[in-house]
Amino acid sequence: MFFDLSGKRAFITGGASGIGLAVARRFAEAGARVVIADMQDGQAVATELGGTFVHLDVSDSAAVLSALAQNCEQEGKLDILINNAGINGADGVTIEDSDEALTRKLLEINTLGVYHGLKHGPAHIRDGGAIINTASLGATLMFPGSGPYSATKAAVINLTQMSALELAPRKIRVNAVAPSFIRTPLAQDDIELFEKMSYNATAAQRIAEPEEVAAVFHFLASDDASYMNGQVINVDGGMSLGFTNVQLDMISQELTSGG
Repeated sequence: MFFDLSGKRAFITGGASGIGLAVARRFAEAGARVVIADMQDGQAVATELGGTFVHLDVSDSAAVLSALAQNCEQEGKLDILINNAGINGADGVTIEDSDEALTRKLLEINTLGVYHGLKHGPAHIRDGGAIINTASLGATLMFPGSGPYSATKAAVINLTQMSALELAPRKIRVNAVAPSFIRTPLAQDDIELFEKMSYNATAAQRIAEPEEVAAVFHFLASDDASYMNGQVINVDGGMSLGFTNVQLDMISQELTSGG
C-alpha cells in the first residue's frame, strides 16, 4: 500500500478541528496511532480514532515539552510530528493599523508554537522520522492587509528549512505545507469572501476542503516521501501561478466597458 503509516505514532497539534482533524483522520485510516493536541477539546474524536487527546497550548514552551515527554514515556517515541496549531489575523488591516496585542498572539501561536515543536520534538522522535509544519501561501504570496499573519507564516518556512538541515544527520525530514483558502472553522467568518477569491484567483476556481490538504501531509509523513526534505508545498489550486482566465476576463470586460 502506498503511503502506509501502519505502526507509526503521530503527534498532531491543532488536531481537534479543521486541517489538523482531517490529518488525524487520514493518518488513523492509514494505520497510524494519533495523538491529538489542542486547546479545543478533542477527546471524543481521539477516542473515535483509537488515539489519545492532550490539552495543549503550543505557545507555552514548558507545556509542549511536558506533553511530548509524558506521551512518549507512556507510548514510546514518535515517528511523526505535525506542528499545525495556528490562528488567523485580522484581514484587511494594514501593518500601520494592526493591533499589537493580536500580532503578539499570532507570533506566540503561529511562530513560537512551531518553534517549540521543533525545539522539543526531535528528542522525542525516532531517527528517520518526519516533521511537517503548517505554513501558508500568504507567507510568499502577498495579500495586502494580512501583514502580521503572513510574517508569522514566513518565519515557519525559515524554521522548516533550517531544521531540515540541522536534523538531516538523524534522517529526520522536515517539510511544510502551505495552504491557500481552506474551508475550515477558522475561515467561517470570512467564508463568502474566501470562496469568491478562490473562484477568481485559482485555476481550480473553488475553495479547498481540509481533506485535500491532509492528503499532502499524508504523503510527506510516509516513507514514500523519503527524498523530500526542507520543502514547502503549496496547496493552493494554482493561485500562486499568476493571473487566471477569470481575472483576465474581468479586466477585459472592464476595459471594454470603459471602466
